[in-house]
Order: sequence, then C-alpha cells, then structure tokens
Amino acid sequence: MQGARGCGAGRQALALAAVQRIRVGIDGFNIALPEGTGVATYGRALAEAVRGMGHAVDGVFGLPNSTHPFMAEVLFFEALELGGAQPFGFWPRKLRHVLETRQTYLPSKLRQVPRSGVVERDPMAHRLPPFDRIWSTHRLFARAERFYRRTGRFVTIRVPDPPDVMHWTYPMPIRMGGTRNLYTLHDLVPLRLPYATLDRKRRYLKLVRRCARRADAIVTVSEASRRDIVDVLGVSPGKVHNTYQALPATVPTPGAAAALGLEPEGYFLFFGAIEPKKNVGRLLEAYLAADVSTPLVIVGGQGWGGDRDTRMLGPMGELRSPVGRKLSRRVIRLSYLPRRMLMGLVADARAVLFPSLYEGFGLPVLEGMRLGTPVMTADTSSLPEVAGDAAVLVDPLDVRAMSAAIRRLDAEAGLRRDLSERGLFQAELFSTERYAERLAAVYDGL
Repeated sequence: MQGARGCGAGRQALALAAVQRIRVGIDGFNIALPEGTGVATYGRALAEAVRGMGHAVDGVFGLPNSTHPFMAEVLFFEALELGGAQPFGFWPRKLRHVLETRQTYLPSKLRQVPRSGVVERDPMAHRLPPFDRIWSTHRLFARAERFYRRTGRFVTIRVPDPPDVMHWTYPMPIRMGGTRNLYTLHDLVPLRLPYATLDRKRRYLKLVRRCARRADAIVTVSEASRRDIVDVLGVSPGKVHNTYQALPATVPTPGAAAALGLEPEGYFLFFGAIEPKKNVGRLLEAYLAADVSTPLVIVGGQGWGGDRDTRMLGPMGELRSPVGRKLSRRVIRLSYLPRRMLMGLVADARAVLFPSLYEGFGLPVLEGMRLGTPVMTADTSSLPEVAGDAAVLVDPLDVRAMSAAIRRLDAEAGLRRDLSERGLFQAELFSTERYAERLAAVYDGL
C-alpha cells in the first residue's frame, strides 16, 4: 500500500481495488435484448472492466427461472436467446392472458441460475458477459415498472450475500437491499430533445429525480451529461461522477465488406437506430448534395419517427420517387448486423458519418476511431469531447457543411490518413484500463 502513494489518484484507487476484492452487481435489462442497444454495449463493457479490476461480477436479470436445478439454467438461456421468453408462450391465447394478468405486481424472489453443466454456454458468450453469479426472476423490470406506476415506490430486491455495489446501467425503479446502489444516467435526451422520443416526459422526470435522490452515487458518461444532470435535475455536483465509457472486446469479422459486395474503403457508413435524434434525414440530404460516387451504407433498425428521416427511400430501399431512385443506386440499407460483422464493416469504411443532434456519449464515434476509420460527427453535446481533434466536426443542422465534409472525406486521402492516426490516439483516452481507473475511484469512494 505504501508504494501506491506516489501514483495518481485514479491509479491509487485501482491499486486499492486490486487488493480489496469486492463484488459488483450489474443489471441485464438491456444486455438481454437480442439485437442489443448502446446501453447493452455499455453493460458488457462495464462487466469486462470490473472483471479486469479483479472483482467478482453478478448479473441481475428479468428472465424466467425455476426451482429445478438444471431447468433454471435451461429456461434462462432459452429466454436470453429469444429476448425474454414468456413462460406461457405455448398456452392458448385466452388462458395465457389470464395467467399473465394474475401475476403479482411485485417481482417474485430472485433465484440464482446455477451452472448445472447441462447447458452449453460457450455459443452464448457473445451475448452474456462473464458473470460469476446470475440472479433472475421472470419480468423483474416490467413488474417493477408496473408497481412504480401504481404506487410511486421503488421495488427493493434482495439476494443472499448481496454484492458490495449494485450498479444499475439505466434509470429504473428498483434498488437492491443491503448494498450501495449506483445508477448510470447516460443523458437527458427526453428532456433536452422532447420531440425526439416517446417517453412520457413527466413520468421520466419524476423517475430520474427519484433515482438521483435515492442513489448512493450517480454515474454518467460525459461532462456534457454531467452538466445536464447537475443543472436540470438539481443534483449535487459531488454526487455525479463522469467515468466516460469503454468498448467491449470485439474481434471484427475479416472481409465483412467483401462479404456484402463492397470494396474496402469504398463506402461511407452510418450505423445506429434510425430515429429523430440521429439526424439521418439531413445526412441523406447532405450526401445527395455532395454528389459523390462512393456509396453510403446505413445499418440500423427503424425506430420511432425514423420513417420521416428516410422518407426519400421506401422500406429497405424500395423506391418512392425520382430522388429515391437516384439514392437507391448509392444508398444501401441493412436493418441489423451481428456486432463482429458490423465492426468489420466499420474497419473497412472510407469514413463513419455520425451527425447526431444529441448524444450522451456517442459510441459510433469511438468505435470508428478505435478501428482507425476517419469520422465525421456533430459539434454538439458530448460528441466534441469524444472526438477531440480526431474527427471532422460539423453543425448537424447545416446540410451544406455536412455536404462539404463528405466531399472532403471522399477526395482527400491525406485527410483520411491524418484522421485515422489521430483517431487511434484519441481512442486510447477511453481504453478499458482508463475506464477501470475512473470506476475504481467511484467504487472506492463508496
């Protein structure tokens, strides 16, 4: 311990954490989604970082369980693959409705999912972080939400020998008894861009304020989000910790571009949910105005309001107009790719285009830089923090500026090389090791 005194505060906390092994719980609310989300990526990276710090990691899920030793494992992994299977799925519809509606609002007891040896877990390793223990009960998060709507109270769950810290990766009306509870608030987009989400704004504001009040600490992912949480929610600055975030370990699929009939460095790439805040409509306008021959690949599922941004195109490239016919020869739409293949597509792209209106962090920017791919992104919210001087920054409302940036990235090989080198260096600021140092400082403070 004396040798650690000469280190910086973060490294000192990391050294202490390595000596004092603790147990950290992480919820699986988003991790269980079959196609994942940015928060699911956050959860996996968090679990990997905590494990890398030498701590034990528990997962808390809302998937089916059983009192039978190996059926608990069987039902859990079946539901994980199906994205949350219903235990009454094969019953007649009317009877299934009766059984589901009679379930209590309060979640039933969490049970540990044992390692029975029956289930082959290796094929699911890409979906599930390396948890030491997994706790689950059917529809935990849905029931907690219903209970909160009815009573205005949080559900308190309990497990034997609880973790030292329960780290909730999303604001939800649940806490774990007998431990410290942290909540990650990634951003306040429903309040900053109320026209871009379907959240019920009054309910959302009430929930995040209660999470902030009841939490032992609040974690967020950028200084921009930290300012919002302090200023908009009125949370004490000392209670809000910006740890930024890292990316989970992923080996890109080699030759992903060729597998899709694309030339390496022969296409621009946007990836993310097609929803209003992602600004895909203006991106398409800018791309059309740039009049470049390099195709644009868009990878992402259609979210709420996304059809307005892609109205020049029909569903998955079906033509609607002369403009749509022109774009269809140059725009390729894919609704989903497995993460490894998507990262292979990122690595081979000429540039990643991500002019989002507002982001708590902006994972696509970091994912592009980490793989040495040039990036164009917006000069708003947290995006300049993440990009630094390693990306082309544009006003996301200025179609002309975006169009000019696309033309530069298409024509100037020297610019692309420079951005690639800068991006690799900038991405190191968000490495798993640095992320672990920041996490260790928060956990140590508790």
